[in-house]
Amino acid sequence: MASTASEIIAFLVSISGWVLVSSTLPTDYWKVSTIDGTVITTATYWANLWKTCVTDSTGVSNCKDFPSMLALDGYIQACRGLMIAAVSLGFFGSIFALVGMKCTKVGGSDKAKAKIACLAGVVFILSGLCSMTGCSLYANKITTEFFDPLFVEQKYELGAALFIGWAGASLCIIGGVIFCFSISDNNKTPRMGYSYNGATSVMSSRIKYHGGEGDFKTTNPSKQFDKNAYV
Repeated sequence: MASTASEIIAFLVSISGWVLVSSTLPTDYWKVSTIDGTVITTATYWANLWKTCVTDSTGVSNCKDFPSMLALDGYIQACRGLMIAAVSLGFFGSIFALVGMKCTKVGGSDKAKAKIACLAGVVFILSGLCSMTGCSLYANKITTEFFDPLFVEQKYELGAALFIGWAGASLCIIGGVIFCFSISDNNKTPRMGYSYNGATSVMSSRIKYHGGEGDFKTTNPSKQFDKNAYV
């Protein structure tokens, strides 16, 4: 019962993390222009993995998609690949989790379902690691440019999408770890065993009881023959 409850909790946590990771791809604010050191702000610059935009003081936004994938910076291409891999792995992990959970009717025997649930946990952990790596790589680029005194172009701060991605990655990793530990709970189920008491000799079976009716009584063979028996 405890194993089933832990699997349900792990599934809900992992799915929640996967949804958060998936929501970071269409989110606009991966990085936002900083207002540090400026007195009057006339426009706000922001960007994500697919486009860069500017919003003026009236609230009108003008966006420009990245013209070429091959001409992008290396960290943006890496973040795209990692986030897409995280979403894909989370999708397959959710399917494996549905098949491997005890409360479902598919997957075969309990032993086979436990292995599938453990596989789902591994896939969710990989999904969380991909999302964590992608968001951390993007954030590292932002912070490096922000604290570089020789960088004279527009500086940015961390956007909301990065924090959502980190939260989703953490949930995926936590849910995956719970799934992996659920296989150890399945191995602790008690098994029926038979004990071997050894062979029972004929003499021991004869002298087992002494007080009931019809019991076997043993006599000492030495008392049946006295010294006159051989005379």
